Amino acid sequence: MTKTKIKKEKRYSNGRIQSGIVNLDPLIQGGLKERSISLVVGGAGSGKTIFAMQYLMEGLKRGEPGLYITFEEKKEKLYKDMSVFEWDFKVYEDKKMFFVLEYSPEQVKSLIEEGGGTIDQLISKESIKRVVIDSITSFLLLYQDELARKEAGLALFELMNKLGCTTILTSQAAYKDGELQGISLEFEADNIVLLYHNKKQGIRERAIEILKMRGTNHANKTMRLNFSSKGMVIKPTQVVKMV
Repeated sequence: MTKTKIKKEKRYSNGRIQSGIVNLDPLIQGGLKERSISLVVGGAGSGKTIFAMQYLMEGLKRGEPGLYITFEEKKEKLYKDMSVFEWDFKVYEDKKMFFVLEYSPEQVKSLIEEGGGTIDQLISKESIKRVVIDSITSFLLLYQDELARKEAGLALFELMNKLGCTTILTSQAAYKDGELQGISLEFEADNIVLLYHNKKQGIRERAIEILKMRGTNHANKTMRLNFSSKGMVIKPTQVVKMV
């Protein structure tokens, strides 16, 4: 097993929490606002889970416990997939710093109705600072009509605000004419990050866009996104034309 050193560093820079995404923080005034809720939206294969896990790994390296709630991923497969970036989440799990909850959407629905329940207790007991829910799309599909989905989404956001962590929610979306469609809960989220994986002339092209970030002066362009051994890497000077 690879030994991993935990850096005991100051968590925040100017009241911000470092995202761990290479080159992102300088574009958003140093990081995410503490206790904010970010919605990371993209189509299949755009890198939503990698974004979320990179964020959690950054916290773990800084001594911040993290929680990953998933409706779709199995823990063993997740660990294996993330090992390509040399992220050993099992080390932190053994240290009681990283926690994975494999929940069904119905279980989350029950937790919301209970006001947090098991999750609330875990966050309080383990001093968890960072939370990821991957993805909320499956949860919202439990509800048949738009009004019910909106009310359920609002209840989920209220629960996340109550828990007091800095949270990332991932959401599935479809592409149409180079734009992401079907973004839900955009008004409730403090921040929205769009991940693109467009196909142009037979070649897939990755890009990232910061659509919204409350109280933050952020970049207003669609930038190239690559993957390296460090995970996601943004190329701020390389603007991608979506159409």
